[in-house]
Amino acid sequence: MNQYSHYPITTSSKDFWHGNLHLVYAYRQNQTQLIFNQNQAPLKVQRPFYPEGQEVCHSVILHTAGGVVGGDRLSYNFHLQPHAQALITTATAGKIYRSNGTIAKQTIEIKVDDHAYLEWLPQETIVFDGALYRQENIVKLATNSHYLGWEITRFGRSARGEKFLQGEWRSHTEIWQQGKPLWIDRQWLPGREEVFHSFHGLAGQPIVGSLVYIGREISPEIVEKARNLWQLPITHPQIGVTRLEHGLLCRYRGSSTAEVRNWFIGVWQLLRMSFLNRSSCVPRVWQI
Repeated sequence: MNQYSHYPITTSSKDFWHGNLHLVYAYRQNQTQLIFNQNQAPLKVQRPFYPEGQEVCHSVILHTAGGVVGGDRLSYNFHLQPHAQALITTATAGKIYRSNGTIAKQTIEIKVDDHAYLEWLPQETIVFDGALYRQENIVKLATNSHYLGWEITRFGRSARGEKFLQGEWRSHTEIWQQGKPLWIDRQWLPGREEVFHSFHGLAGQPIVGSLVYIGREISPEIVEKARNLWQLPITHPQIGVTRLEHGLLCRYRGSSTAEVRNWFIGVWQLLRMSFLNRSSCVPRVWQI
């Protein structure tokens, strides 16, 4: 019996999805391999590929239902065994549809073993007006492991003039290393006009983004370089760069997905060169 075969598979009802995806990566014979892949619809992963050599395995996750509705329960589990290196992204932007009154929930559990490096770089998530959504991300790191993840969230379908004025969005992220909490982040955004325009809410901007890296102590020089990567925009967003214990945090609030993604890619490349001596390799699905 496979050592991971005990991982539970849930079934879906006719009204909503109970989907999960469990991926395990191992470094064998000078290559990072996806050694375990278990999924339940609507989640699946494409065949691994290696655009930058055998050491880094790139994976693209598909959500075959096209979006998340009220009542959906999605669960992701990623495990990198020692010395494995993986980049995981999503095929398209995520969509959280207007709720029928029930809450949609997503849980991501990540384990990164000694000297392994995970880059979790999903594409933008669009939260429709009226959505009810909860997400929880738990990352557990071993000694000398690295994790870099980002999240870009658009509240309302901006191109249609839609704002997030009804519903609720909650996000809870925890990153631990050797049983010690290094970063805990809780966010709550109720869909209301005053919150959308409040400086303590969205300040009239539809997009927020967070990039977090944990793995090595960050020098003041790298913090300054990350700030200087920002180019003066037309849209006047707010950005911030903060040192964490053994890491770095970047925040964005503005109105352009391309703007925040380009900045995050620049920071990502800076960190990759600093700690892996490797330039960033932009996933092909981002360019479609």
